[in-house]
Amino acid sequence: MATTTTPAREGTRISATVNNAQIPATFKNEPSVDFANPENARRMKAAIEKVRNELGREYELVIGGRHLRTAEKTQSLNPAKPSEIVGIHQAAGASEVGPAMQSALKAFETWKFSSIEERTNLLFRVSALLRERKFELMAWMIFEVGKNWAEADGDIAELIDFCDFYALEALRLSKAEPPVQLPGERDYLRYIPLGVGVVIPPWNFPGAIMGGMTLASIVSGNTVILKPSSDSPTIAAKFFEILEEAGLPDGVVNFCPGHGNSFGNAIVEHPKTRYIAFTGSKEVGLHINQRAAVQQPGQIWIKRTVLEMGGKDSIVVDTDADLDAAVEGVASAAFGFSGQKCSACSRAIVDERVYDKFLQRLKERVEKITVGDPTQNPGMGPVVNEKSMKSILGYIEKGIAEGGRLITGGARATEAGDGFFIQPTVIADVDPMATISQQEIFGPVLAVIKSRGFEHGLEIANNTEFGLTGAVYTTSEDKIEAAKEQFHVGNLYINRKCTGAMVGAHPFGGFNMSGTDSKAGGPDYLLLFTQAKSIGEKIAR
Repeated sequence: MATTTTPAREGTRISATVNNAQIPATFKNEPSVDFANPENARRMKAAIEKVRNELGREYELVIGGRHLRTAEKTQSLNPAKPSEIVGIHQAAGASEVGPAMQSALKAFETWKFSSIEERTNLLFRVSALLRERKFELMAWMIFEVGKNWAEADGDIAELIDFCDFYALEALRLSKAEPPVQLPGERDYLRYIPLGVGVVIPPWNFPGAIMGGMTLASIVSGNTVILKPSSDSPTIAAKFFEILEEAGLPDGVVNFCPGHGNSFGNAIVEHPKTRYIAFTGSKEVGLHINQRAAVQQPGQIWIKRTVLEMGGKDSIVVDTDADLDAAVEGVASAAFGFSGQKCSACSRAIVDERVYDKFLQRLKERVEKITVGDPTQNPGMGPVVNEKSMKSILGYIEKGIAEGGRLITGGARATEAGDGFFIQPTVIADVDPMATISQQEIFGPVLAVIKSRGFEHGLEIANNTEFGLTGAVYTTSEDKIEAAKEQFHVGNLYINRKCTGAMVGAHPFGGFNMSGTDSKAGGPDYLLLFTQAKSIGEKIAR
């Protein structure tokens, strides 16, 4: 196990030695990798080749520290080369529900009493291991979900940030005090764990979101049943291997890739499940919320749901905006990771007075985006699977059939290979209530909508059932203040793109059908995984 010393308080700072690395108390975001540096590019290429030679391995379930195999298997495929198997995984089903729950319950009986130092030091050790293996983990992400180098780097960097940030937040909460101390009493406020949680992460941030929900759970004293996405189980398996190496006690996290209809539904409904942390589509999130709301025989609590769902995110471009900056922000937010982010810009709402000029510049910018195998680091890789590709192409057809004007793209990018590649697509003159203006597409499709002015642009931006992210480009202070007051989203950005939330600076989570506004990476997040216990002790006279 890694060498560790217990964090010591130094005024307002805490430090720890993990793998002989000093961990500062003050949080600092993990820096991005500069791939223009030849040494970094060499390391990335070497990691890709290393991982390429390890593709196709079989991974086991891990329940209570026992590595298990099931009769049924699933395969994770490379979306850039669907004939290439990334990993072979067990398929947890109904028969694994009981053992996984019993393992998590047993581990909870001791883990809930573990010291804050033990839990936070575990996260610091995980953080150190993630930094050591950053390039290799990025390579797994490139193969399994098709991220290019920069997107993979951002994902792993965010996972590292979650390790350090949640560890420091847990230490802060451990020192919580009630705002008032009554005379003659000693009053306490303790944040205690909930119990066994089910973590159901998405495939699009298979490191950051999967790991972030898991880390927040265990640093708060809970135990976890982790059911990764069927499109990204290998990355989750690699993360679990790091947890094991860092010294995670058996049963604190149980690694259970499996089917949603059998294993997923059963574990959500289990009477001993205390909470469900989910990130994914609106439809699945509502399904989980509905199932979790039903009290099961023997269930003595109201299950908590932490839900981060979809988005239909807009960037509003005002007549006085810096158009070059706005074009760059829209293009980056719309087509980064092939538009497969809940925060992606899927609607550009542009003032009619600059609409044509904006469209022309946007077309020129988007047509410079290269599409290809992400191991070669193009501007854009594939979408995640064939089903998604067919759905996205259907939305493009729908957008044009409903009156949209195709500006660029609109078809498979067959020149990129036999993977699930789609051209970056811009459809203009879209009606604010059209299908592609209202429904989440989750692909490289941007709807451009004409507004009569800034106020009208904000009205359009607020006309969906979602409320996740948004941005405005304007130089007017009055309009900026209006956006702050009226743009109804959980994460609002001014004169910058609507993707790329940074841990600590931009707590992430949305309104309405975008979820429960979980605010991951913020000071409120661990409160969702704990319950506050107030204690008043009379002092003997």
